[in-house]
Amino acid sequence: MNPLFRDIPTSVFERMSLAARELGAVNLGQGFPDFGWPEDVVAKAAELLTGAASQYPPMRGLPELRAAVADHYSQHQGIAYAPDEITVTSGATEALASALLALIEPGDEVLLFQPLYDAYVPMVRRGGGVPRYVALRPPEWRITREAIEAALTPRTRLVVFNNPHNPTGRAFSQDELTALAEVCVARDLIVLSDEVWEHVMPGGAAHLPLASLPGMSDRTVKVGSAGKIFSLTGWKVGWIAAPAALGDPITKAHQFVTFTTPPNLQAAVAYGLGKDEAYYRDMRAAFAVARDRLADGLADAGYVVLPGEGSYFLCVDLTASGIAADDLTFCERAVREAGIAAIPLTAFFEETPVTNVIRLCFAKKQETIDEGLKRLAAARSLFA
Repeated sequence: MNPLFRDIPTSVFERMSLAARELGAVNLGQGFPDFGWPEDVVAKAAELLTGAASQYPPMRGLPELRAAVADHYSQHQGIAYAPDEITVTSGATEALASALLALIEPGDEVLLFQPLYDAYVPMVRRGGGVPRYVALRPPEWRITREAIEAALTPRTRLVVFNNPHNPTGRAFSQDELTALAEVCVARDLIVLSDEVWEHVMPGGAAHLPLASLPGMSDRTVKVGSAGKIFSLTGWKVGWIAAPAALGDPITKAHQFVTFTTPPNLQAAVAYGLGKDEAYYRDMRAAFAVARDRLADGLADAGYVVLPGEGSYFLCVDLTASGIAADDLTFCERAVREAGIAAIPLTAFFEETPVTNVIRLCFAKKQETIDEGLKRLAAARSLFA
């Protein structure tokens, strides 16, 4: 048995969600929406399922979806991809796994920014890579050129970068992105850019793709997700966009991971990506309302909320809120004694963790947020 996987514990996300189900707690921990999705996109998938779209599609993905992704990025972000530079995957996590398997050679060092999505490190190690870390710290969670350069060695080959950022909710500034890009160009590094939250920007700013910066188009693998765009996380339709020199090896890895993705879902996503700007504007506005409702309610309950410009997560600083407990203790007691599930930020670190911050998801109905706020107020009283 591979010790890499034998020794990995069940994730805190699964443990908290399981506890929430067993205890009837409000789940503001795991990142999934509970408010529905675009009905016309779902109807299109259902229509196609009863038609001809039930056999193996092309391994790279349906031509119409690959063309739709390329057109989408041209229209919304001003970056040019050919359909042949798009590969459809079974979710963004499969895209990341295929990319890491293809781009890492044993012993290559991979630069990661902590806190981080918990799948990155096991996948880097499974690909034979050696993780190296840049620590981001609250409340700003800023990236600096000095921190990046200090973490690099002659063996560094790849950077895994997530923007907008899970779990902090940061949408990194142009200055921060420029610093990262300049270091990558100077050191001839490839970047695996996880941009699944690119349309979930409740802060109102436009997403700046890393590939659009000078010198980055030929060294960036961009990962996207229909699940985040359409609040259809269970569909598991993602993609990579990359120049052939990077994308072709990833596609070859992909064919031995999942090979293809359900064709009716692919075709429905292609349809959805053709929506006009009003859909994306209204989506961002709805997320902004939900974020502000949660943030305002937390402040009223005495919590100190850290800024959140992207994704559908907000972080709370327990220490600044007058709570002496660490994040894991708070979350364990909160779900069992106050009926509210949150995620401790410790779960997003491999080393030197921040232990006084929790993450909450605001992609919820108004009534879910309001009930969650009542229970968070009760949780705070446990530590008075």
